[in-house]
Amino acid sequence: MKASPGSQPVPASIEAKDVVSFLRDNPGFLNEHPDLMSELDPPTRSVGKGVSDFQNAMIRRLRDRIEETTDVARELIDTSRENLNSQARVHECVLRLLAANSFEQLINLVQTDVAVVLDMDVVALAVESENAEDFPVRSVTLVPPGFVNRLMGPDKEMLLRAHISGDPDLFDGAATLVQSDALVRLHISSASPAALLAFGHRDPEKFHPGQATELICFLSAVLAQLVRIWLDLPE
Repeated sequence: MKASPGSQPVPASIEAKDVVSFLRDNPGFLNEHPDLMSELDPPTRSVGKGVSDFQNAMIRRLRDRIEETTDVARELIDTSRENLNSQARVHECVLRLLAANSFEQLINLVQTDVAVVLDMDVVALAVESENAEDFPVRSVTLVPPGFVNRLMGPDKEMLLRAHISGDPDLFDGAATLVQSDALVRLHISSASPAALLAFGHRDPEKFHPGQATELICFLSAVLAQLVRIWLDLPE
């Protein structure tokens, strides 16, 4: 059949010997097109040096893919274990807070047991007040009115900060240890001043923006509820 005017000539059918000849004339072809290796069937046995190298290349490619898959699976498993461990720690903190026999003990547990269970260098409950008599419990950190909004912004419920210098107004004498922190706004009561729960750690990357915060927020919500109950405050 003749090709129509202006059309491309129809190529003759390609036979196996043509492919073999092409590959011999272009020995670097498979290196230039490595994706083809995953689409080709390797020979069942080694026949000569060239075939042996071809098999080894495909085996190396398969091993690389297996290693990549294994690394991803291992990372997922490690993340799952870490999440389960964090969840268990937060649940333990909640149980200890629920077991408090007084408001004073509740606040002391925040600074002691909660800090230890969560492996924090310091945990502080800060409340805005100009009068120390409003919160006679020594474990409560009093900060001036407007402090929470100035620190977190008026619309933020959570603030995660990395590579910082600890705030002495929040962490007092432990501030020199703190290089990252997590700050959670506490909604204790409509009748109570602004407050926040602060977690401080010496690892500058322990807390960072974009980190999951569900567990910390849950713990903070439980604490706010318990403070409201102990002080008999309205919602």
